Amino acid sequence: MNCFQRFFATAPLGMELLLADELRALGAVEVAETRAGVAFGGDLETAYKACLWSRLANRILLPLERFPAASPEALYEGIRRIEWSAHLDSQATFAVDFASSRSKITHTLFGAQKVKDGIVDYFREHHGVRPSVRLDRPDLRVNVYLDRDIATVSIDLSGESLHKRAYRQEGGRAPLKENLAAAILLRAGWPRIAESGGHFVDPMCGSGTLPIEAALMASDFAPGLLRPHFGLFGWKQHNSALWQNLVIEAERRCEAGLRKLPPIVGYDIDRQAVRIALANIEHAGLTGYVHVERKAMGDARPRHAFGLVAVNPPYGERLGDEKTLVPLYIQLGETLKNHFVGWKATLLTGNPDLAFKLGIRATRYYTLYNGALECRLFNLDVEPERFFTPREPEPLTEAQRKTREIFRKAKAVETADSGTEMFANRLRKNLKNLGRWARQNGIHCYRLYDADLPEYAVAVDVYEGEQTWVHVQEYEAPSSIDPAKAEMRLTHAVAAIPKVLEIPPEQLFLKIRRKQKGFAQYEKQADAGRFHVVEEGGWKFWVNFEDYLDTGLFLDHRITRRMIQERSADKRFLNLFAYTGTASVYAAKGGAASTTTVDMSRTYLDWAARNLELNGIGGSRHELIHADCLEWIDQASRDKRRFDLIFLDPPTFSTSKRMRQTWNVQRDHPMLVKKCMNLLAPGGALVFSTNCRKFKLDSEALAGISLADVTRKTIPKDFERNPKIHHCWIISR
Repeated sequence: MNCFQRFFATAPLGMELLLADELRALGAVEVAETRAGVAFGGDLETAYKACLWSRLANRILLPLERFPAASPEALYEGIRRIEWSAHLDSQATFAVDFASSRSKITHTLFGAQKVKDGIVDYFREHHGVRPSVRLDRPDLRVNVYLDRDIATVSIDLSGESLHKRAYRQEGGRAPLKENLAAAILLRAGWPRIAESGGHFVDPMCGSGTLPIEAALMASDFAPGLLRPHFGLFGWKQHNSALWQNLVIEAERRCEAGLRKLPPIVGYDIDRQAVRIALANIEHAGLTGYVHVERKAMGDARPRHAFGLVAVNPPYGERLGDEKTLVPLYIQLGETLKNHFVGWKATLLTGNPDLAFKLGIRATRYYTLYNGALECRLFNLDVEPERFFTPREPEPLTEAQRKTREIFRKAKAVETADSGTEMFANRLRKNLKNLGRWARQNGIHCYRLYDADLPEYAVAVDVYEGEQTWVHVQEYEAPSSIDPAKAEMRLTHAVAAIPKVLEIPPEQLFLKIRRKQKGFAQYEKQADAGRFHVVEEGGWKFWVNFEDYLDTGLFLDHRITRRMIQERSADKRFLNLFAYTGTASVYAAKGGAASTTTVDMSRTYLDWAARNLELNGIGGSRHELIHADCLEWIDQASRDKRRFDLIFLDPPTFSTSKRMRQTWNVQRDHPMLVKKCMNLLAPGGALVFSTNCRKFKLDSEALAGISLADVTRKTIPKDFERNPKIHHCWIISR
C-alpha cells in the first residue's frame, strides 16, 4: 500500500501554516491548510514520517470513506458498508473518536456509539465474531468527523496525540503542551539561531518543556523516537519494515545531531519545578545536554554573545494575578535589556498588557492557543533602539469614566427593582424567540435587543465563542431626556443583562455610542488589546469588545457576506473599504480564484490578515493593500485590473486627514459606483452597501446600469426591527 494517498494532520488552532510547511519539508504534496489541520498527499512513507517527525501535529489521519450522515441510521449504514476486515482483525480491539460540527447529530457519545455498532455488526455479519472496544491503547483507533452532515471516517495512525512525546512524567502547575512549545520555537526562528551557534536560555523554565523541545529541534531528534506506541502498529496494513527503516535513520540523525548541540539552559526559582524538569530531561535522554538549575529569573545571565531567550511567564489566568505580575514582567524586561543585548527573545502570554511592561517593542507577534486560552507570542530583538519606557495608562475618557461608574452602580441594583425587571422581561422574551432562531440556524453572533423599549435606548449583541460575551451600545439620548434618568435606565439595563443571560459581569462590554461621522466609528476608544474568536457561517473571526466602537464584525451584514460567498466560486474578488476583511474570508471560502482587500487603515488591514490566517487562507492569491481606496481605484483602472465580483461598503461621510478629499456617500456614490464598474470584468457584479439611513440611490446618474435592490433580502431576522440598518444593491451592466 505504498501508493499515493490522502491524509489529514490535525493541529491546535493557529498552527496550521507552520504545520503545512513542516509537512512539505517531510515530502508531503498537495498540502492545503484548513481550520485546525492540514490536508496532504503522499505515500505511506510520508504519513509514517509525519507520525515520527511532526513537532506540531496532534494526529495523522488516513481517511477511508466520506458519506452523507444526516441521521443516526445513515451514519450506522455508512460505517457498516466499509470493509473493516482490511484494517482490523476480528479478534483485535478498537476505539472510536467522534466529533460533530454544524450537523444534526450533536451528541458525541451517541455518535461514537453508532459508529461502534456499525463496525461490530460488520464483523458479525462477515466473520461471525466481533472485535472488542478498548479505550486505552486499542489496536486500532477510528476517527469520525461529522461536518454539515457529511461523515469523514479515518484511521488514526498516531494513536495518542503526537504532542505526547513520552518524556513528560510530571507537568508542574501550568504545563505547556509540547507542540505549542515547538510552535513558539519555530516562530522565534530557533532552528536558524541554533544552526549559527546561538545559545538558548529559558529564565522561567517550569517543568522544562521549552528547553527540551529546543534540544530536540536543534539536535535533529525526531520527537516520535521517544514514544513506545503508535496507532499504526495495530493496523492490518502496517508496513513494519518501512517503519523500522525510518526509526533507524532517525536514530542515526539524532546521534549525529546531539554531538553539535549548542548550550541549552533553563532556570526556575521553584525547587519543585527544577526537580520535575530534571526528571523530564532524563526521560528524554538529554541529561548532560540540557542544563537546568534553581535560579531567580532576574539572575539569568548569557554565556554567549548571541542566542534566544524563550519564556512562558504566568499571565494571570492560572498563576498569580495581574497586579502581582506587573513587577515580574518589568523585571524580565530589565534583565533582557541589561544582560541580553544582541539576543533574540520570544514571549508567550495570555495578557498583552503585561508584555507591554517589558519596555521592548516587538518586531512581530502571532496568535497561538494554550489549550482553549488565546495567547499572543511576541518576538523581540533585544537592541537598544527597540527599548522604551512604558508610560502610565492614558487618562480615562469621559465615556470610559461613565462606563466604569455605570458598572459600579449596576452592582448595587437589585433584580426586583421595577425598572430592571421591565427591561429584563423584554430580554427574556427576545432570548426565547431569537435565541431559539439562532440555535436552529447555527448563528453564534446576533442582535438580541435594539431599543425595543423607548426608555431603554441600547443595542445588545450576543457573541458566542469559547464563552459568551455581550456587547452593549448606548444610543445617545435626545436633549429632551433628563441625563440623570437616562443614566439610571442604562444602569438598570447593565444590571439585568448578566442575570438574564447567565454570564459573569466581566463578560459584558459597554460602549457609549454617539452619532458618528465617516471613519470615527473605526477610531480607537481604548488600548486593551484583547481579542476573542467567534464563529459566523462556519468561519472564525477575531473580535475586540473594548478598543473600538465596533467589534470588527458587522452583524447586520451576515446575509450579505453569505451572498458574496455563494457568488465567489472561481471569481476574482475585490473588497473595498474592507475594514477587518470579513467579506474576503467569505469569498475565499466560497472558492474565489483570488481576493484583493483594500483599506486605508494599517490596523484594520492587519486585522484582516489575521482573519484570513485564522481560517487557513494564505498565499499570493490573497492580496492585502494599504491604500486610500479612492486613489487605488483610479490606479487600478489605469493598470486595467479587472474583477468578477466587487464588494463596496464605503463610509457615510469622511473628512479624514488620511483621505485627500472629503467624502459624502449621498453626494459621491454615483462617481464611485461608475469607477468601480470600470473595474468589473464582463458578466461581473458589484455589491454596493451603505449604512446611511437616509440614503437614496441616484438612479438617474446611474442610468444604463442594472440596479437590483436587495436590501430587504439582506436584512437578517435579528435586525428586522431596524430595517434601515443598511441599504444594499447588486449592480451590473
